[in-house]
Amino acid sequence: LNDIRSESRLKNRIVTVFGCGGDRDKGKRPLMAKAALEYSDLVFITSDNPRTEDPLKIVQDILVGVSKDLLNTKVFVELDRKEAIRKAIRETSGQDVVLIAGKGHEDYQIIGTKKHDFSDIKVASEILNGM
Repeated sequence: LNDIRSESRLKNRIVTVFGCGGDRDKGKRPLMAKAALEYSDLVFITSDNPRTEDPLKIVQDILVGVSKDLLNTKVFVELDRKEAIRKAIRETSGQDVVLIAGKGHEDYQIIGTKKHDFSDIKVASEILNGM
């Protein structure tokens, strides 16, 4: 995020989509929110391999790092990852940057103990091609 912010300073907005994995280090969740807020103009918090945890509980843990006055102005919650990516892309214009963080090359979402087909790259491409 810091590198993207340095490259984008004064020219472009950065819109970040991220979530935190379930059954992982809960202490990092609010810290990730603070980092995203420091370097992003808009943040969409979403699901990212919730595994056996309740996705809403994960988001609540993340929101500990977010000032309440930023909710629905700079920080938005959308548990459906595909919809979060769609909303982030629709918030952009011109040379704005959308950073979809967390899953990278993964082409699945782990919900419960099962892997479900899901690719951030494919989803973003479909949305952009439909615009």
